Amino acid sequence: MFIIFVTYQKPLEEVDAHLAAHIAFLKENYAKGTFLASGRQNPRTGGIILARASSKQELEALVTHDPFYVHRVATYTVTEFIPSMTAPELTFLADC
Repeated sequence: MFIIFVTYQKPLEEVDAHLAAHIAFLKENYAKGTFLASGRQNPRTGGIILARASSKQELEALVTHDPFYVHRVATYTVTEFIPSMTAPELTFLADC
């Protein structure tokens, strides 16, 4: 299981110019089963993506295709963690 921290590097006007393409990138990876949850940080300084993959390197390569990365409006930090406890409705996360 991985958490991808997305940190905006440009003004929100530039971020918003690439938002539709970024959302398409997210939807594509939800459809593949790679992304499990995502959303904006509050305050709006970036976002968080909860993901599963076979390796950190795989996700680091994947995010280079995100329009936010391509247009250099955001940076990415991929952090791996192993869920050791979950709420009952999230037990499937232990298998990620």
